[in-house]
Amino acid sequence: MKKLLAILLSLAMVFTLAACGGSASSTPAASTPAADGGDAASTPAADGEDPYAALGDFTMVVGHAQPEGNPRYVSMEKFAADVAEKTNGHVTVQVYGNGQLGTEKEMLEQVVAGTVQGMRGGQFDFSPRLLMFTLPFLTQTRAEVTALLQSDLAKSVCAEAEGETGTVIISLCDAGGYRQFSNSKHPIKTPDDLKGLKMRTNGMKTIDLTFTTLGATTTTIPYSDLYMGLKTGVADGQENPWVNVQGMKFYEVQPYFTEVNYQFHPDPFYINAAWWNALPEEYRTIIQECADEMSTYNDQLIDENSEAAKQEIIASGAEVYEPTAEELEAFKTAMQPVYDQCIAEGICTEEELTVMQKIVADAK
Repeated sequence: MKKLLAILLSLAMVFTLAACGGSASSTPAASTPAADGGDAASTPAADGEDPYAALGDFTMVVGHAQPEGNPRYVSMEKFAADVAEKTNGHVTVQVYGNGQLGTEKEMLEQVVAGTVQGMRGGQFDFSPRLLMFTLPFLTQTRAEVTALLQSDLAKSVCAEAEGETGTVIISLCDAGGYRQFSNSKHPIKTPDDLKGLKMRTNGMKTIDLTFTTLGATTTTIPYSDLYMGLKTGVADGQENPWVNVQGMKFYEVQPYFTEVNYQFHPDPFYINAAWWNALPEEYRTIIQECADEMSTYNDQLIDENSEAAKQEIIASGAEVYEPTAEELEAFKTAMQPVYDQCIAEGICTEEELTVMQKIVADAK
């Protein structure tokens, strides 16, 4: 029923967008240069003139899976407001959060098909090479994460998406902070403590490989259904950042947490390439600038909210175990097969792994 509702909503949007001139099939008006020869995207209107009036009006429908209050939700609201302000209201961003348009995979399929214009989320089915940034224990600090996501390697991998999927990735930020383990059976202090547990994944290969390498079995459950899946025992445990655990209240059905900081996820902002390339250049410049600002704001929110979310989880009565340096080293050592498998499957090459490790080592 939920999938059918998402499809019907998406189809309704197609007709709405066609009526207002914001669809991928619209023919945008010619770009208008600034009055003094500068860029119209960065030159304010003079004497009440609207420099974008001749460019046409566009509507950009964007979906994501996170609930109200989550950094992705909040930063997307800022993005929508910024785009409206900087285009004098000629580009309207309609944001549908909390999985209203379906699962992350379904939303990305809609972007590829052009029935919606964009989605944000850690969905890599169509761009599996982005998984190289999710190798377990690859990074340990915010500076290292930022250095990776802003690197030439990351830009190169993102550029591959257009030719392979018909999407443009206009930003790459953090999907929620470092990810932690939780379960309903017992504390996880060593790799052996995962043996025999049924752990939920979103289908991401590096998560599956991490758990199976540690002796757990995996089951795929959509994010929006995860609370009920944990409550009913479909899965014993899961992995998510503190802000996601707090926002989705997973601590109500998961008594044991381990602050293992094993992985972060890139948060690509996918845009339908045909729609993007049909926009006037001035609008593309503005949207790109707003997306860059949104990414920085998103990561700031994650850093500010992660510790507070963790403390709320502790206050709820859940147990949060913090491994010693020696215990963490045991987890890291156990991950070598995951690295080997990702290289064998072409997610990254040995040379790219070396580049990533150098980027991380040089990050300040």
